[in-house]
Amino acid sequence: MRVDLISCLVDNYAYVINNDASKTVGVVDPSEASPVISFLEKKNLHLNYILNTHHHYDHIGGNLELKKKYNAEIVGFADDKYRIPGIDITLRNNDDWNFGNSSVKILHIPGHTSGHICFFFKNEKIAFTGDTLFSLGCGRIFEGNHKQMLKSLDKIKKLPKNTKIYCGHEYSHKNALFCMKYDVGNINLKKKYEKIKQLRLKGLPTIPTVLDEELKSNIFLRCDQEALKVKLKMKNVEDYKVFTKIRDLKDNF
Repeated sequence: MRVDLISCLVDNYAYVINNDASKTVGVVDPSEASPVISFLEKKNLHLNYILNTHHHYDHIGGNLELKKKYNAEIVGFADDKYRIPGIDITLRNNDDWNFGNSSVKILHIPGHTSGHICFFFKNEKIAFTGDTLFSLGCGRIFEGNHKQMLKSLDKIKKLPKNTKIYCGHEYSHKNALFCMKYDVGNINLKKKYEKIKQLRLKGLPTIPTVLDEELKSNIFLRCDQEALKVKLKMKNVEDYKVFTKIRDLKDNF
């Protein structure tokens, strides 16, 4: 399965996914329609599905125009059916859904929003995490709480380590600077930062990232690590309290 990044708005990514074997084409989180349409026309592709990770406008803004033009079906979380315009297929936590001949597991990952989901393509080891897990970061907490968000991140942490993570925004460089400030001495983080810096200097995307890299370098996925707790002067403190402190620090970074 091919995944192409489509830059939208200021720092959003939509993703055109193309299952060559079944000739099935989808787009994940189209914040606007025009760049998606331009890409599809250039590649002579017909859109079958629109996948939404959550209801925020910068992830669904292109839904209706794309649906009208291609007669595509919109896929999202069942409890968000009144917040995702044009939704056709409603899914719940742990549902299996078929995208062509690809099997997709749905993970309900609330915190950023109450109805946020992740699309995990099981055979391809690809996860679309929206605004829950970023490269070296996680989303702000708007409709949930810190415990919910940490639990959601823990769900993603259990995916295969070689899973490619496609997230909603290009935030990697700023996230890296934050992680470097509070996770001093993390060698894996330093290596990832250098890679991110070089990519951004060339104007290239830092996405996808790989889950194994995130487990070693993303401070939000390391709240259970005693070495990090010591650095934060939070030795033996509960994981969610560590996460809460880090998320609050990032909100003001």
